[in-house]
Formats: sequence, C-alpha cells, structure tokens
Amino acid sequence: MKILTVEDDAVARAILRKALRNLDHEVIEAGDGRAAWQLLQQEPVRVVVSDWMMPESDGLDLCRRIRQRVGSEYIYFILLTSRDATLENQTAAADAGVDDFLTKPLDLPELWMRLRVAERILRYTTQVRQLEEMLPICSYCKKIRDDQNYWQQLEGYISERTGSDFSHSVCPDCYTRVVLPELERMKASLAAADAPPDSHGRNPAP
Repeated sequence: MKILTVEDDAVARAILRKALRNLDHEVIEAGDGRAAWQLLQQEPVRVVVSDWMMPESDGLDLCRRIRQRVGSEYIYFILLTSRDATLENQTAAADAGVDDFLTKPLDLPELWMRLRVAERILRYTTQVRQLEEMLPICSYCKKIRDDQNYWQQLEGYISERTGSDFSHSVCPDCYTRVVLPELERMKASLAAADAPPDSHGRNPAP
C-alpha cells in the first residue's frame, strides 16, 4: 500500500519510513502539510500518516483539506503525535476528520494493527463506490434493479443488504414543489364542497 508520511523532524521521518517499509508498504514523504497537499495532487495515496504540530501547515489543517475534496477516493488519515491522547486532543482530531490517533514514540505492532484496519476499511469504501457507480436506477421512479433483474425501491434494496431501517420525511424542495400545491388543492376542494349551492341547486366546481 502506498503511504504518505508527513513529518517535519528528519529523524522521526526516517524512523517512520523504515517501519513502514519493514511492513512492506511503499512510502512517499513530506516535511509539512503544505508539501503533503502538493504531493497528494500528483500521487494516488490512500493512507496518510502525519505528525500533528508542523510549520507551514499542521496535520489537522492537512486533514481538513483532504476531507473537503470532492469526487476523490477516501483517504485514511492516521495522526501520529507526541501530544497526550486526552479527550480534548482526540476530539479536536476527530472534528478535523482524523480516522486514527497514535501517540509517539512509535509502536510498531500498534502501527501494523492500525494499518490492517485501514486496509480493510479502504477495501470496503472502494467496493461501495463501485457499487454506487454501477447501480442501475430508473430515471423516473428511482427504483433499483438488483442482480436478479428485479426492480425495487431504494429503501428495500439497501435494507436487504445492510439490515438498515429507514425513517421517511420530506425535503424542503419537495415540500414546496409537491406538498404545498397538494394542500392548496385539498383546501380548494373542501371549500367548494362546503359552499352553498347556486340557483340551479349545484355546488360550485372546485
């Protein structure tokens, strides 16, 4: 797996590089968040292992920029830092989009385990993305065709495969475009039904 390491300390970067190569990963390196961001525009990286405190742009800034990308494959972000794993620090990291939080000094077995988790999650995200790109969806009713050529509603399709239950609501656009006109039609119909008959004994047309 190709991994981008981001570390401003040359000694720490060398230790991380050696550890990752010993785990049979390909390593590319950057000295701060700004250089790492430039590398990400050129290299197809799926995992970033980054220090927190760095000049120019720190690890959380880099992670936020990665999370703001649209249409790109998911990047698993591991924060490796000398800061204590306090609730405040972990919350700040999670809010920035960090997937995992490791404290220095580097623990090789722990890093190996976290990277195994990253590989598994990235494999699932790739499968989900491929599924989303390949799902045949009706342009009119939005039903989905399954692998047995059976068309069903989106909720049923996902529920069968994930066990998820759905609650239903109405988005603001559909409320304005569909619900409000329907309510107005119902009000007009009720008002016409309650109106007194005309001279011929007929109720006004709705």
